[in-house]
Amino acid sequence: MGRGAVGLALTMSPRPEPAIVFCDLTLGYDRHPAVHHIDGTIKRGALIAVIGPNGAGKSTLLKGIMGELSPLDGSLSLPGLGKSAIAYLPQVIDIDRSFPISVFDCVAMGLWHEIGAWGGIDARRQEAVTRSLAEVGLVDLAARPIGTLSGGQFQRVLFARLLLQDASLILLDEPFRAVDTKTVADLIALILRWHEEGRTVLAALHDIEQVRAYFPETLLLAREVVAFGDTGKVLTPQNLARSRQLVEAFDAHAEICARDEEIREREPA
Repeated sequence: MGRGAVGLALTMSPRPEPAIVFCDLTLGYDRHPAVHHIDGTIKRGALIAVIGPNGAGKSTLLKGIMGELSPLDGSLSLPGLGKSAIAYLPQVIDIDRSFPISVFDCVAMGLWHEIGAWGGIDARRQEAVTRSLAEVGLVDLAARPIGTLSGGQFQRVLFARLLLQDASLILLDEPFRAVDTKTVADLIALILRWHEEGRTVLAALHDIEQVRAYFPETLLLAREVVAFGDTGKVLTPQNLARSRQLVEAFDAHAEICARDEEIREREPA
């Protein structure tokens, strides 16, 4: 794996109220690290873009925070947050849209933590679903199967489901992929509103200009943390070039990081 700044603190202020705490976190698949040695704290209420080249570990990090991946090493914690306090939007390409379900029912799945797998949707909850659909402009499509929607319409459905979850930590994985300009603008407005409400939002993105325009903080990944902090200071040509170099040099088949190997070599026999 590439060697970079190790143990880089993610803390943006001296004593923030933490939303996510990383402790030498390594995540991966089948014992092969995909993102490694992340240390530090992300404060509550932060609005953060997670960027990096393809293969940088952005999706892996979000899945680790969500709990879909267990750490290979180190740990992460969400102080004061239960599982129901997290809302996660995976990449659209990871969602099967062939399932025969209506727009209304797809949004209503955001109530899962509240009503369970077999709970009914009473009048109050039906109103909540309708309000969420109204906020994304899809009330008239409530009965339509999700498989008939355009990419932008379906992404609005997924954001309506997030609205219904009313979570304090929101994780978005490429939320604007293959989405029309009008929908992007409307969804960004929702994200900015969540930020104003004090929710913590992490969004994996690839459009640097969107990041510069709307996200005050940026976490630049290249299988490890390259830089974190004020977006203007992170998105420098030097940092972006370094992130590309680290990803290109990464050995996807390695089972141990170079840093770990160095530590082992220093240990007495």
